[in-house]
Amino acid sequence: MKQNLKFYLKNKLTDKELRLVPSSFDVVGDILIFSDFPKELAKKEKIVGQTILKNYPHIKIILKKTKKYSGRFRTPKLKVIAGEKRKEAIHKENDVWIKLDVEKVYFSPRMSSERKRIAELIKSNESVLVMFSGSGAYPLVIAKNSKCKAVYGIEINPIAHKYALENVKKNKLNGKINLFLGDVGKVMPKLKKKFDRILMPLPKGGENFLYLALKYIKNKGVVHFYDFLHEDEFYKAEDKVKGACQKSKKEFNILKVVKCGQYSPRFYRVCVDFFVD
Repeated sequence: MKQNLKFYLKNKLTDKELRLVPSSFDVVGDILIFSDFPKELAKKEKIVGQTILKNYPHIKIILKKTKKYSGRFRTPKLKVIAGEKRKEAIHKENDVWIKLDVEKVYFSPRMSSERKRIAELIKSNESVLVMFSGSGAYPLVIAKNSKCKAVYGIEINPIAHKYALENVKKNKLNGKINLFLGDVGKVMPKLKKKFDRILMPLPKGGENFLYLALKYIKNKGVVHFYDFLHEDEFYKAEDKVKGACQKSKKEFNILKVVKCGQYSPRFYRVCVDFFVD
């Protein structure tokens, strides 16, 4: 958005209210989502929403988060404050289209550059597994932007999995992506396969599944482990990797720790890229 939202609101809100208008939001397709919308502006939310719709024609719906990510599938509760009464969007990033319901499927548009970073690391003929593959964002971007042999995705949320299947067809990537519905702990043994690279983009608690990644990664393979941490505690992500590798009696080498998206003030999503020998 080229022009600051507060510029368009300056004649509609008091100076005090203007200072409270959030400057941070996510855009998924034609839906704008406020994660933290101040209670003090509750009576002015329609004015804010309508102002956005009027001045940013590519936005059709304004949502605000009324409940943080929670539940088995780590999804939010969202309220429509302006625009069309829907929560389904078609989002474009890294040359792929991703269709999803933003309330029923976990998805972060802020991870677009991270998904591209991973795709650019993948070498020719690699076999890649995405644990917790959601609506297919990682598999789609990898299949479209790398020379991998195949991408496998496992997702426990049936709604996200249904969207992922549709997205594979929509992007004409049927021959390169294999998707499975279920718990990673039950699906991975059934695949009877080891991988050159495993991604673990779980919103929370990925360390509980590191043993699985270590079991099904090939020798000389690479694992990408994600975690949410305070900026003073990034070392904890490395400690989790070290602990899991020692428990699994695996030799490892940490290649890189990447800061890949802010979650809240001073809290970030980080990725530990590590090599397993």
